[in-house]
Amino acid sequence: MNPCNHLLESFAVAVKTADPNHIIPLHLPHPPRGRTLVIGAGKASAAMAMVVENAWPAAAQIDGLVVTRYGHTLPTQKIKVVEAGHPIPDENGERAAQEILAAVQTLESEDLLLCLFSGGGSSLLSLSIEGISLQDLQAATHQLLRCGASIQEINTVRKHLSAIQGGRLAAACQAPILALIISDVTGDEVTHIASGPCSPDPSTFADALAVLDRYHLEVPATVQQMLLAGKERAIAETPKPGSPIFNQVENRIIANAHQSLVATANYFQEHGINTLILGDTVTGESREIAKSYAALVREIKLYPQVLKTPLALLSGGETTVTLKGNGRGGRNSEFLLSLLIELSALDKVYALACDTDGLDGTENNAGALIMPDSLIRANRLNLDPASFLSNNDAYTFFQQLNDLVITGPTHTNVNDYRAILVL
Repeated sequence: MNPCNHLLESFAVAVKTADPNHIIPLHLPHPPRGRTLVIGAGKASAAMAMVVENAWPAAAQIDGLVVTRYGHTLPTQKIKVVEAGHPIPDENGERAAQEILAAVQTLESEDLLLCLFSGGGSSLLSLSIEGISLQDLQAATHQLLRCGASIQEINTVRKHLSAIQGGRLAAACQAPILALIISDVTGDEVTHIASGPCSPDPSTFADALAVLDRYHLEVPATVQQMLLAGKERAIAETPKPGSPIFNQVENRIIANAHQSLVATANYFQEHGINTLILGDTVTGESREIAKSYAALVREIKLYPQVLKTPLALLSGGETTVTLKGNGRGGRNSEFLLSLLIELSALDKVYALACDTDGLDGTENNAGALIMPDSLIRANRLNLDPASFLSNNDAYTFFQQLNDLVITGPTHTNVNDYRAILVL
């Protein structure tokens, strides 16, 4: 089989392993004596809601609302689906979050709150605490996304500006809660997936302020003042670990990057290709991670007796991009462009990097591919990889080579998938 086809098929395996159609039915509870309210947020929430509806007993009462990214809706009958802005929150997300919070507050002890959370939920479930306007939240989010902060740092700030995240949704509920979660966060920390609406929050207002200071962010004055007021205890903190609020709450991870990497490793091994999983929690600047991986590939090529080829190097996690240019491209395409430069047309090396949600950043591609002849083809087209990388314009580079991977929304999200095939 063509090496590129192996890489594309392995990506399909990674996505399928996290498909709500296969996972959700294994985790559904028995219906309660009262009603079941289904709420959710994330790129997979519409798919998760559709599966819940189809698997739920016909005689049991169920309704609810989930909010997903534009272009990610799926047909449902009883659970309303709202599309909203991602990664910058918008009015649709704000109204949906208000409606969700109001519905949760109507539940009683014999009811059940069934939550469906996945990556993207932090921006989609955007209801600010009183005193913070949507416009101020948008401005702060824009700053956070551009500065190179980790998702954990970003969500520490988000939780302290939210009326529904950081455990505050659980605090508003009188019914038992089961949250089914598809994890897109390194380490599977439920407090950071959709910013933990039903999870205890160990972070503080002081931690949120520290993030702003660390990256020298100039956020709206209302945001700075609100965080300072929280640090001074003029505003109540988010619910903390050990709070009785969470006595009837279960947060359950039902899919994550590790499961997908194990499945893809099995795929390669079935095709006679050795595998090495480099980790499912890889973080850091995309272009710098690529340099480390290129060094490993060179070592493998120089000393094949240590790691036998053919070999697939697999990893997951969430790298970051500090935006300094004005080009197009997400963290996966930037990783690949940096890797291509570092490998410098090394023979018999192929690579794929894609986001399992099907969208690399804000573009329409999941990611891209590189091949041993990628630099040769780029030279023929007078494309200078270094110039594209300095302008954060990896999307345009790979578009010109016709090497983008375009899948459309996958309706799941276990973060980045990277595979380097050394033959």
